[in-house]
Amino acid sequence: LRFWRTVSHRAILGRYELNMNSTVTTGAALQRLELAQPVLDAIRRHGRQAYPHECCGALIGQEDHVVEALFLPNTTAEGPRRRFLVSPEDYRFAEERAFTAEHELLGFYHSHPDHPARPSQHDLAHAWPFFVYVILAVQEGTPADLTAWRLLDDRSAFGIVEVTYGASGRHRT
Repeated sequence: LRFWRTVSHRAILGRYELNMNSTVTTGAALQRLELAQPVLDAIRRHGRQAYPHECCGALIGQEDHVVEALFLPNTTAEGPRRRFLVSPEDYRFAEERAFTAEHELLGFYHSHPDHPARPSQHDLAHAWPFFVYVILAVQEGTPADLTAWRLLDDRSAFGIVEVTYGASGRHRT
């Protein structure tokens, strides 16, 4: 079973770019991602619970509105303190969950324990251009900054995505 999604031109463009050296430069139009307040709360709670390890999950919604944070297990063999991995089975589960809810799999979130909410070189090497990636910094067990990024089509850098917060939505563990 395979799901395809149409990627809008907004999914490719970004006003700011994060290059391989983690510096921000100007680019095209700013992107926006709206997280429902329960989704934000769920991501922050997940980051707190997983600390000192990285948590991860799927972002489900439509267009730029995330209405569900789907907690996923961190299955990395590299050590969950510094890496995360979503298994193929969990990826399929997230896509099926989105499809069943008549939504889309918009991207993924993960935490950076005791590190900034900026993509790492590892994040850059493993990202796909059509998803949004939310990163939550967790400092000494306390959720801190939350940022969102989208890989540019040429895979050279991340474009920063503006995060806004709305009232509705849900999370699922």
